[in-house]
Amino acid sequence: MTGIHTTFIDGTPRLAVDRAGSGPLVLLMHGIGGNRSNWTAQIEALRDSFHAVAWDARGYGDSEDYEGPLDFGEFARDAIRVLDRFEAEKAHLVGLSMGGRIAQDFHARFPERVATLVLCDTMSDFRGSMTPEKRAEFIRLRQAPLKAGKEPRDIADALVDSLVGPDATGSARRQLWDSIAALHKDSYLKTIEASLSFDRSAEIDRISVPTLLLYGSHDRLTPPDIGRALHRRIPGSEFVEIDKAGHLSNIEQAGAFNAALLAFLGKHRDRAGGSRA
Repeated sequence: MTGIHTTFIDGTPRLAVDRAGSGPLVLLMHGIGGNRSNWTAQIEALRDSFHAVAWDARGYGDSEDYEGPLDFGEFARDAIRVLDRFEAEKAHLVGLSMGGRIAQDFHARFPERVATLVLCDTMSDFRGSMTPEKRAEFIRLRQAPLKAGKEPRDIADALVDSLVGPDATGSARRQLWDSIAALHKDSYLKTIEASLSFDRSAEIDRISVPTLLLYGSHDRLTPPDIGRALHRRIPGSEFVEIDKAGHLSNIEQAGAFNAALLAFLGKHRDRAGGSRA
């Protein structure tokens, strides 16, 4: 992580971000079981051409917890604070899984602040994208054990097995395990609750910025067909399937993921303008 700096974004709650590089802002947003460390390989790949910033969402990593239930829209309002902190009129938004849902929600609320979207291994809603059986499995592996008294590290093995593809390395599995074990239990439960009612499916056709969809070929939670369906609905979007990757395509196949990401952002680099490091 040489040259990657941690910065704290003032406000309530205070947010932690890792950042490197200069130029147009790229905001990297992790999944529901992740944190900013999931994006280290992408920060290192982007830093020569962009100001790459990966956050800990509220209630994750070194960001503060918060009182009361989660309004999912607070993530988008937190992201505005990040853009304002670095004086970025617009940003390239890159979100995986929950991060992709945050990116969609951000676009629906603040379209004028979005340069491009990169939606990775994500969905536009839970009810329409997942069968009742898959929703029940999602809750069974995550919410139910924690409400019964277990801690995040107690569910990490099962979650890793359910998320990674068959070709995931030991290093990739460990990185995911570590981020799950580090979850803030109460904030994680609140995030699950808010996510289950998330639905931005009606706004998909109104996405007007350049959009890239990246999906792991072995993703069982959000299979590539979900990405292809979004691709058909988002005008002018691009779709790339990452071979030999599961749900954490940016970790499991970082080389292929970074190549697709850099090729896309390189074409649209200056849509975001500059930002202050």
